[in-house]
Amino acid sequence: MRATSYRRLAVGAVAALVMAVCGPLTSSSAAQRVSVPHATATPAAAEGRHSVVTWGASADRQSEGPADRSYRLIVRTSVGGTNLRIRLSNAFGENPVTFENAYAGIQRQGAELVRGSNRRLSFGGSRSVTVPAGATVFSDPLPGRLAAQANLVISLYVTGAKGPTTGHGMAMRTNYATAGDHAAEEGAANWTDPMGSWYWLDAVDVETSTSVGALVALGDSITDGWQSSTDLNRRWPDYLSRRLQAADTPVKGVANEGISGNKVLADGAGQSALNRLHRDVLSQPGVRTVFLFEGVNDIKAHSGVTAQDMIDGYRKIIDQAHAAGKCVVGSTIGPFKGWSEWDAAAESVRREVNQFVRNSGELDAVTDFDRILRSPYDHERISPFFDNGDHLHPNDKGMAAMADAVDIGSLTSC
Repeated sequence: MRATSYRRLAVGAVAALVMAVCGPLTSSSAAQRVSVPHATATPAAAEGRHSVVTWGASADRQSEGPADRSYRLIVRTSVGGTNLRIRLSNAFGENPVTFENAYAGIQRQGAELVRGSNRRLSFGGSRSVTVPAGATVFSDPLPGRLAAQANLVISLYVTGAKGPTTGHGMAMRTNYATAGDHAAEEGAANWTDPMGSWYWLDAVDVETSTSVGALVALGDSITDGWQSSTDLNRRWPDYLSRRLQAADTPVKGVANEGISGNKVLADGAGQSALNRLHRDVLSQPGVRTVFLFEGVNDIKAHSGVTAQDMIDGYRKIIDQAHAAGKCVVGSTIGPFKGWSEWDAAAESVRREVNQFVRNSGELDAVTDFDRILRSPYDHERISPFFDNGDHLHPNDKGMAAMADAVDIGSLTSC
């Protein structure tokens, strides 16, 4: 099925962003939930309700994290709901890491929170949790409602961090850090160190109706938002999220699992799409649709990867996602002539791969980003109107055009 282009729906006034305070925080009676990699941890859903991912960012190996430090991490929700949980990941750590305090609030501006919104999170009834190397942990559900399209702020006080940390390097979002424990503070005075990455936090979910699900975008730097406007949520999955909130569709959640430089077949800039598929995509709660948009980094690397190699990799992702009961929407690879690694051989592979995506029928639906982004005068080049200047990555207008091109009906096509 080939997706059609839609006009971007205007976004109305943003709904109230402050979570309703529903009395004192109550803790789950369940034992502390720590999951090893490739283990899905989803709580038993109440009748008619389940957990759905409202934000996500791919975990990767980061540089050494100093001990006795607080992190203020700002994320944009997609679907709204109740009983938010956060997922903290030590997937790439070599030592245990302890989170002494964790809070969830709503951003007012910069590192400052809306007064009265910052609330303590717990883990198995305790305010602190130690996550072993290679493991993840979910917080207990936090009573109250979290709005869609809210700037949620997770504040963590971390001790005992040694060696490499786990995080997401390119947040396209200004986050903050400081020495000592300032997680409970709502003011910005002590948050003196701005940073462009997220650390340890790799997902947030909420409870909502079982009729509501989520889409996970599996991609590279274009999905990750490279060269989109920092702090303005102008990656193509952000634009798509706003369309979904306004549309008559059961797909409301969006998790952006792009990694800049990522490949389908080989590790390098993050684990390959194949190797991280379960952790970053299939383990997220409430996922209905996987949106696959990767491949240009495999092709332009000139590592000997053929079109058939790429097709075989796509088929493995499709098969695993289908086995997990997910729809798979795929996209063609966009043009990149003018980028330093482009040549005729790479272009030939790209065209052959795109023919498979368009015509094989193995995907549940197709969005043709190549047709949307390419110049009408040279189909091997990105349109100057959408080019950020490097001839590969779209600017904000290009990101919006990509989101507009997604046929919302196709997201529930299986």
